Amino acid sequence: MADLVYPPVIAAARTMFRVLDNRIRVEGAEHIPRRGGAVIACNHISYLDFIFCGLGARPAKRLTRFMAKKEIFENRIAGPLMRGMHHIAVDRSAGQASYAEAVAALQAGEVVGVFPEATISQSFTVKEIKSGAVRMAAEAGVPLVPMALWGTQRLWTKGRPKDLTRRHVPISILIGEPMHPAAEDDADVLTKDLRTRMSALLDRAQAEYPERPASDEERWWLPAHLGGTAPTPAEAAELDRR
Repeated sequence: MADLVYPPVIAAARTMFRVLDNRIRVEGAEHIPRRGGAVIACNHISYLDFIFCGLGARPAKRLTRFMAKKEIFENRIAGPLMRGMHHIAVDRSAGQASYAEAVAALQAGEVVGVFPEATISQSFTVKEIKSGAVRMAAEAGVPLVPMALWGTQRLWTKGRPKDLTRRHVPISILIGEPMHPAAEDDADVLTKDLRTRMSALLDRAQAEYPERPASDEERWWLPAHLGGTAPTPAEAAELDRR
């Protein structure tokens, strides 16, 4: 398919990151296949995660087609961009159609990006995840690549004011070894394995992150188990239920 919109959007994002001097670390990019279909399963801590998840695939010269809620496609500004970049609209009341579209894209050799937590994790840990990423990879016969982001929550996350002009924020993008789900495998077992892999990547990204909160007020962007003031997983689950 022709990509007239995606490359300029990537160029604009990279220019913004250079201006803001965001130190972006990508590790494990060799795990993204340079050709053929693949599913990227990434954690979700920021409204900007699709940008950085997509950047993680760029060393392999791949463009990632993200599954995103259909309301974004209905936005006057974002909608034309999403369609122009050939992302996949998800109608949660009729999810089978978007699932089938994603599988078709994978079988056509595309990389499809999925946030299997479905919504932003306010605890900054990996929530329980859905099995769709595993099932799509198995049905299409393509690898499933776990990914973890860290630092993106400092720019714009749920319940906090966005700060898109903040300078010098380090961003970590860690990519793990691919899984190879098969149709005969137990999707629930593999989904638990995927969550374990994503959590391990996130734990390492947090442990190796080059900055710590400069004040008590800044501790909001650290998870509770690391001494931060973010909600615990149980508290975050209650916030999601509300």
